[in-house]
Amino acid sequence: MDLQGVREALHRQPFEPFDIRLADGRSVPVRHPDFVAVGKRRIIVVEPDDSWLAIEPLLIVSLDYNDKRHSRKKRDKKGTS
Repeated sequence: MDLQGVREALHRQPFEPFDIRLADGRSVPVRHPDFVAVGKRRIIVVEPDDSWLAIEPLLIVSLDYNDKRHSRKKRDKKGTS
């Protein structure tokens, strides 16, 4: 994936959290755009414990927006009057 795809994901309005899926199977969560820096050749992601990851764009397989914490709960319409 190219860096432009990551930039677009970070600038979506409203921002939607996503995971960066890597070629080795790892997934790097991005919960807020302030914790990501996109340079000319790599991406830096700061994690909640203040550690950071440098990611090579060629290792990015996909950006996943399947954050189940933000999904809507289905309402049970049975039993309502």
